[in-house]
Amino acid sequence: MHTKMAGLYIHVPFCLSKCRYCSFYSVTSSELLDEFVEAVPREITFYKDTFSSFDTVYFGGGTPSLLTIRQVETILEAAHKHLNLSPQAEITMEVNSGDVSLEYFQSLHKLGINRLNIGVQSFDDSLLKFLGRRHTAKQATESIATARTAGFANLGFDLIYGVHGQNLKTWRQTLKKTLSFFPEHLSCYQLSLDRKTPLYRQYKQEDIGLTPDDEALDFFITTSKVLTKAGYIHYEVSNFARTHHFESRHNKKYWNHKPYLGLGPAAHSFSNNRRWWNKADVKTYLKDIGSGKKPVVKSEKLSTEQMALEALFLGMRTADGVDLKSFRKLYGLDLLTGKKRIIEALIDNKLVDLKNNRLCPTLAGMAVADSLALI
Repeated sequence: MHTKMAGLYIHVPFCLSKCRYCSFYSVTSSELLDEFVEAVPREITFYKDTFSSFDTVYFGGGTPSLLTIRQVETILEAAHKHLNLSPQAEITMEVNSGDVSLEYFQSLHKLGINRLNIGVQSFDDSLLKFLGRRHTAKQATESIATARTAGFANLGFDLIYGVHGQNLKTWRQTLKKTLSFFPEHLSCYQLSLDRKTPLYRQYKQEDIGLTPDDEALDFFITTSKVLTKAGYIHYEVSNFARTHHFESRHNKKYWNHKPYLGLGPAAHSFSNNRRWWNKADVKTYLKDIGSGKKPVVKSEKLSTEQMALEALFLGMRTADGVDLKSFRKLYGLDLLTGKKRIIEALIDNKLVDLKNNRLCPTLAGMAVADSLALI
C-alpha cells in the first residue's frame, strides 16, 4: 500500500461533439453513460487497499459536466466509502460552458466540489468555431459569472494560443479579458495537433503551418510577463496561480511523482515505481468491470534510471525545479558532480539557476523545459 496522499482522477469519456484539436479519448454518444456511472464505483472497490488515502479528486474528460448531479453524487459517495478521502480534499470538475446552469453549479458546490476548471479556450467566436468548441464567448462569460454566483471561490480557465489566425495582439486581448474575471488559476497551452485529429488534417490539406518556434516563444514569454505582472505565479510551464494556495494540488501530483489512481477508460495510475493504464475503449471497460476484473490493458515497472529521468523532465517544467539533495537520496545521482560542466553552461546561458540547493529553470529555461531534462 502506498502511504503518501494520492490523487484520484475520473475520466468521463463522453462528449456531445469532439473538439477538432482534441486527442483525448472520448465518444460522441451518451448511450453508455448510465452504465459507466454504475461501473466506476465497482472499479473503485478494486483499489480500496492499494492507496492509504486521497486528498485530491479530479473529474476530467471528455465532458464531465454531462454527468447529472445524481451521477456525480454516486461516484463521490463510492470514493468517500472506499478510498479514505480527506475532508479537506481539493475536488475539481472540468466543465463546458455550454452545459451549465446556476442550479447545476449550486448543486455541485453542495456536493463538495470546490474547484471548477472551465474550458474557455478563447473569447473570440471565430476562433472557438475554428477549434470546434460548441460554446460561444458569451456562454463562457456567463458560465464564469454563474459559477461565482453559485459560490465557487476557486476557478481555473483553460486557454489556447498559437492557433491559425491568432496573433500576439489578439492573444493580449484574450489575456486582458481573462484577467477581468480574476480567475484563481490559468492554464495556457500552445496548440499542438495529433495526427488523428480533424484539425491536423485541415492544417495538412490547406498547408497551414503550426506556429514557428520564434513566434511560439513570443507567445510564451508574453503570456508569462502579462500574467506575472498581474500578480500570478508562473509555477509550471503552462500553469499560473493567483497565489500558491490556488496551485492545482492534483496536477502537482503528476509533476512530483506522487501517487495517483485513474478510473475510467484510458485513465493512467501511478504508485511507487509502477504505472498502469486502462484500455481506451468504453465498451471493453464496461465488459471488464462487469466480469469483476480490473480494466487494465498494460503496466510497467520503472527502473531507477527511468524514475530519475522522469523526475528531471517533470521538475524542469516547474518553477520549483529539482531538489538536488532529494534527487541524490532517491536516485543515487549527484547532478552537481556528474553533470558539472553541463549545469555550469546552462547557468551561463541563463537557462537554469542554482538556489538553495535546487536546480530551477529560468523563464527562458521553461520555454525549452523538455530539452533541459537531457542534461
